[in-house]
Amino acid sequence: MRLLSLKTTFIFSFFLLIGLMTNTAQVRAETDFESWLQGLRKQALSQGIRPETLDKALAGVKPIARVIELDQHQPEFTLTFWKYLNGAINDKRIKRGRALLKKHSKLLKKIEKKYGVPPRFLVSFWGLESNFGDFTGSFSTVGALATLAYDKRRGAFFRTQLLALLSLIDAGDIPSDIKSSWAGAMGNHQFIPTTYKSYAVDYDGDGKRDLWNSLPDIFASASNFLKASGWKSNRNWGREVRLPKDFNLELSGLGAKRKLVEWNALGVRRMDGRTLPAVDINASVVLPAGYQGPAFLVYNNFRSTLKWNRSIFYAIAVGHLADRLAGAGPLKTPKPKQEIALSRKDIMDLQSLLNAKGFNAGGADGILGSKTRNAVKAFQKSVRLPADGFASFGLLERLRGTDG
Repeated sequence: MRLLSLKTTFIFSFFLLIGLMTNTAQVRAETDFESWLQGLRKQALSQGIRPETLDKALAGVKPIARVIELDQHQPEFTLTFWKYLNGAINDKRIKRGRALLKKHSKLLKKIEKKYGVPPRFLVSFWGLESNFGDFTGSFSTVGALATLAYDKRRGAFFRTQLLALLSLIDAGDIPSDIKSSWAGAMGNHQFIPTTYKSYAVDYDGDGKRDLWNSLPDIFASASNFLKASGWKSNRNWGREVRLPKDFNLELSGLGAKRKLVEWNALGVRRMDGRTLPAVDINASVVLPAGYQGPAFLVYNNFRSTLKWNRSIFYAIAVGHLADRLAGAGPLKTPKPKQEIALSRKDIMDLQSLLNAKGFNAGGADGILGSKTRNAVKAFQKSVRLPADGFASFGLLERLRGTDG
């Protein structure tokens, strides 16, 4: 009995100690956050934000664990091009987008006249960003940005966003309890606070820039941002094209620009076989699924879209959805029977293997950026593979030495 009593006492003491340690760590974390928040408040006051605004906006703010979880564990598997496109564009979204184009045509044409962005593109961005306003976010914007700003990894960027948000609240543009995505993107077009602050427009003249409830403000703000990003009026985004069998894949990628007349001379054609338009503009060939997938000839407005979102998949989806809203059909290139997506760990392995072989892929962060694509292209060229810069599962197997 005494032995059992001693054992029970030990177990109880052990768990009591663990509980005390956990509580101490939690108290310390809360104290550190409160101290950090006071520093932020001091900085906000120095920027002219009123004390009463800060009292209301920062009251009860605490780190949101779910935000850190979403930031650290973004989707485990990267989407393939076709899976991404299928998720972004479907018959229901096209039908609804066309109906909204018609419903708001007068307002959209008026805004186009001022900013030069065609209505079909504004509605396309609207559909992809928030499903036409259905999903604008469920997180406390102040709480989400405070959480990310307090976190060490990208703290400086999100601190800037949080201060911009507090200034927007102080100016009366948005209420302090506004909801957003976990990363602080707000409204129908999902503007981050600095974009909101710099480019949102009070188009309806009611004294505030409302990107939730005012369609004039929503469309004008998106147009203003695109115009500032270099959008050219009376120009398209790009088109799906056919490449000649002997096309030099080293000419693909956004780093290679040529006039349309030059692409014509190289054998690049429209999907129906006709020559490209006789327009004096620069273009680049983009291969989002590698040389065996669809090819796109993209123009300046595609690059403007990349300033909104740096994903090539996203920029193609915006352009293609805009085309579908105007009556165009699906892409002509057939979909593959099977696509294998690389996991984030696979991409990190790919980057590490490329770096080990002397091809600079940057840090092994699991993100397929331009540096990684350039490293892939250089490796492909070195082993006499088609140098399209596409990171496929087969390429990873080649790097791992498991393909025989």
